[in-house]
Amino acid sequence: MDIDIDRIRATRVDDPGAIARAATRRARRPLSERMLLIAADHPARGALAARGRAQAMGDREDLLARLVTALGRPGVDGILGSPDIIDDLLLLGALEEKLAIGSMNRGGLAGSVFELDDRFTGYDAGSIASMGLDGGKMLVRIAFGDPATARTLEHSAQAVSQLAAEGLMAMVEPFISRWEDEKVVNDLSPDAVIKSIGIASALGNTSRHTWLKLPVVDEMERVMKATTLPTLLLGGDPKGSDDEVFASWKRALELPGVRGLVVGRSLLFPQGDDVAAAVDIAVGLVRS
Repeated sequence: MDIDIDRIRATRVDDPGAIARAATRRARRPLSERMLLIAADHPARGALAARGRAQAMGDREDLLARLVTALGRPGVDGILGSPDIIDDLLLLGALEEKLAIGSMNRGGLAGSVFELDDRFTGYDAGSIASMGLDGGKMLVRIAFGDPATARTLEHSAQAVSQLAAEGLMAMVEPFISRWEDEKVVNDLSPDAVIKSIGIASALGNTSRHTWLKLPVVDEMERVMKATTLPTLLLGGDPKGSDDEVFASWKRALELPGVRGLVVGRSLLFPQGDDVAAAVDIAVGLVRS
């Protein structure tokens, strides 16, 4: 799909207030019983790779074209994005009657020495409410050997409370993480995911608007017994074939408490590069 990138650039210079106006007049919709959201907050953390391509998400025109294609498919409920991407999509008119979840903490840049210092550098609860967005998402990596975790937990708890006060979804994405060979590694064992759920679920002064965003791991039946919170499954950067990825999603989507998918790279950069076809398969899995 062609994107008028020059028009976006010109509008940002000549009429930057157009973004706020587009947000104000955007047609909104309620949360669904089952949801498919497209994730697009990876570049804000310096994570551009997908399917072995180091700069896959580095071309903004190409990325926007893929996002507009995905959002235009029947059954896609909305977007999870950083402020710059959501602003671009608002200018393109691509978020009408879609859910829009703002990404809040992108400060733990991929590959940096401060990667586990997941500071809030994007949306806050006030800007999410004023922009008419539907919720906020936070990455909560819990590293018992890294003191930066304490700040992440504190600020995430504040964000959960503030979003709840606005009546907005707080989407919490927890991991038990560690440093290994100077790289951050997430522990995807069932026991670690269960531990992360217990910590994340208790953040803030209420959990009434908290949703979890969890990886698909082994023993998902046991993992999902750890929470009563509504849960969306994340896609991550796929390692196997699309068929293997879709099969793992299908099994997990059948579990009680699982309400849908939040997927970016798996659908935006699928094998064969047919975004529409990949998204349609994911829609079928969620809706079935």
